[in-house]
Amino acid sequence: MKILIVEDEPFAVAQLSAHISAIKPDSQILAVCDTIKSTVDWLQKNEAPDLAFFDIQLGDGLSFEIFEQIEFNQPVIFITAFDQYAIQAFKVNSIDYLLKPIDRAELKKALVKFENLAQPKISNVTPQILEEIVSSLKKKNFKNRFLVKVGSHLRVVKTNDILYFYSFQKGTYVKLADGKDYLLDFSLDFVEEMVDPSFFFRINRKYLVSIRSINDVVSYSNSRLKLKVKNPNDDDFLVAREKVKNFKSWLEGEL
Repeated sequence: MKILIVEDEPFAVAQLSAHISAIKPDSQILAVCDTIKSTVDWLQKNEAPDLAFFDIQLGDGLSFEIFEQIEFNQPVIFITAFDQYAIQAFKVNSIDYLLKPIDRAELKKALVKFENLAQPKISNVTPQILEEIVSSLKKKNFKNRFLVKVGSHLRVVKTNDILYFYSFQKGTYVKLADGKDYLLDFSLDFVEEMVDPSFFFRINRKYLVSIRSINDVVSYSNSRLKLKVKNPNDDDFLVAREKVKNFKSWLEGEL
């Protein structure tokens, strides 16, 4: 079995690869792609795999965009960090999925299902199914925890414990209520789409703050606002002028 993995988290790639090798030692992982662009480029230049694993959330967008850019007629097993209620479209349309962290027993079931397909060379991904999946994912399916790396260990961080997300030297970090900072594998733009907008607001290009982190809001120059937050790492908590109106509405719970 020739397999393509589309995943941008190194730990998830290593975990999935190890599980595949244990369950199907004769399988071959042809490539690992970590962006929409690299996946499209690889598919254009190489023979199609027998099976593909697609992480839904990639650094440059949702992997569904791959199907919009290139014809791909092979079976797909999706990988997602969303809770089960958020992905019922997969079950309804008989598309397999795996929740992170990947469980070997669940992976084995998915591979057995793949092998039992009457026509394994025919894709089960149709425009209607993709539309239903995207619609399902948009129904307040917000991330309630993040996986972060601490040295050689992994730690689960609850979204409720995050005071704010911020960009620093091309990386995206979280600041927790205990004052600790952890690096994420996602861009700040992508994180903004993953968290509940009723609790988090993007005040400027650098900061995405939680309503729980704000101690005070004061007027600042050029019609801007300045925030006093818990555990600040600098004085740049300024609400961009073009965001002030929406920020005030957000504070009142109107967004």
